[in-house]
Amino acid sequence: MKGKLSIFPLTGAILFPGLQLPLHIFEPRYRAMVGDALARDRRIGMIQPQDSMESAPLYDVGCVGKIEDVETSEDGRYNIVLTGLTRFRVLRELEVTTPFRQVEAEMIEEPTEEYLSLGERASFEHEARKFADSQGYAIDWDSVARLDDVSLINGVSQIAPFDAAAKQALLEAPNLRERCDLLVQLMEFFGRGDPDDEHVTLQ
Repeated sequence: MKGKLSIFPLTGAILFPGLQLPLHIFEPRYRAMVGDALARDRRIGMIQPQDSMESAPLYDVGCVGKIEDVETSEDGRYNIVLTGLTRFRVLRELEVTTPFRQVEAEMIEEPTEEYLSLGERASFEHEARKFADSQGYAIDWDSVARLDDVSLINGVSQIAPFDAAAKQALLEAPNLRERCDLLVQLMEFFGRGDPDDEHVTLQ
């Protein structure tokens, strides 16, 4: 399915279907975007720009989010919570008169009923514990153990402190197993704590 989509380009922020992302909206153009979305279908597209330049080219894949919670301040700023609906692929950027960018996008059909094997799940949790320890994170592992495979892998992918390219690769992974494998590689790499390794090259 194709359609027009207002986008919020934000480096380092990704959203997965079924997960939530809180955002503080303060720039006038994005306040206008939120106001427009609230007046229509409450949907905006989260996507990363390829660099920090104004109107920078976009990565190919983002995620449609629906505005679930909204708080408006007296000066017109918003605090919103997006719930991820589905990933999308940018077909082309549109010429618009609005202050915010819009694209023609194709919705990506998400895999259904994805699972990891018991061995894959155990290996992932083992690597996640090592990574958390190396980064000094305090994790409620009992709560982690109760998460289903999709919520666990996508949740870690969304919040992990990786660089923009790594987070984009996780978002673009075609299925749960490939995303899990990539996450393990990234945790092994970033968990080394080597100050000379500032980024990872993804093949």
